Amino acid sequence: MKIDASNPLRIGLLAASKIAVGAVLAPVKDRDDVIVTAVAARDPGRARVYAETHGIAGVADDYAALLSRDDVDVVYIGNPISGHAEWTIRAAEAGKAVLCEKAFALNADEARAMVTAAKAANRPLMEAFHYRFHNVIRRAEAIVRSKELGPLTRAEANFDAAIPYSPDEIRWRADAGGGALGDLGSYPSHALRTLIGAEPVVTGAEIEMQHGVDATVSARMIFPGEVQASLSCSMVPERFTAALTLQGERGRLSIRNFLAPQMGCSFRVQIGEDTRDEPTDGPTTYAAQLEHLVQVMRDGITPLTGGDDAIANLVLMDAIRAAA
Repeated sequence: MKIDASNPLRIGLLAASKIAVGAVLAPVKDRDDVIVTAVAARDPGRARVYAETHGIAGVADDYAALLSRDDVDVVYIGNPISGHAEWTIRAAEAGKAVLCEKAFALNADEARAMVTAAKAANRPLMEAFHYRFHNVIRRAEAIVRSKELGPLTRAEANFDAAIPYSPDEIRWRADAGGGALGDLGSYPSHALRTLIGAEPVVTGAEIEMQHGVDATVSARMIFPGEVQASLSCSMVPERFTAALTLQGERGRLSIRNFLAPQMGCSFRVQIGEDTRDEPTDGPTTYAAQLEHLVQVMRDGITPLTGGDDAIANLVLMDAIRAAA
């Protein structure tokens, strides 16, 4: 599927969400070939205030009304995880491409249904793992594929970020699909799978529950080639951490803040006695994600996220929950 490059790519926001401000609205402001045409919320009044605040011309009465608009090419799914499957499927059935926030779905079965719907509609479906499109992770992937590190032996990734408890905070609400693994752990699970380039078997996991959701999660797994790996995430940590390390027989790669390099990042490679710092510059992760979306829609390139990749990440997350 390709769209006419002579007109702006038109995005509709499904949910008047906080994350859409940085993930979509901010990078759109820097382009003249993309526009946010409409927003919908469960509360029409909230959608109107959101539209006025952010300069969005169109307000849909509800989610279904947004999908029926003829001035929307791509629907950005920013509602709680518990609603991702329903509205992604309905968007695909309405003939819309979709950029769906992570975690993609509640479980792998939902992810399979979403991917099936997008394929049936012949519409792109991307998962919004914004870090995946940045120069840092692409360079890390190239280094691993070059075999410079030698055969991999060990890998570790974590994402700890304090999310203060509130009964209204969706990440602390079980009915909304909240919890550390979906909101935070989906990143290290995806990063490990992306860089190692294979799917693991979970060998053990622990989950600490608070307020009815998983607040802290740790897991151990083994990838093909006997690569031992671990991940962890927490909504109640002592400090913020977003680190990624891969150890090979000849060298080591480590990245501090692989999630948002534009906010400060170190990327170091050590081969034997030689150590070098890799560049971390480039557009923001969200700007890189939007550029990739434009390329998918205009040039017909294959998305780096979504599809089988999204399903496999949920398979891993389901296995972690089962092991715990």
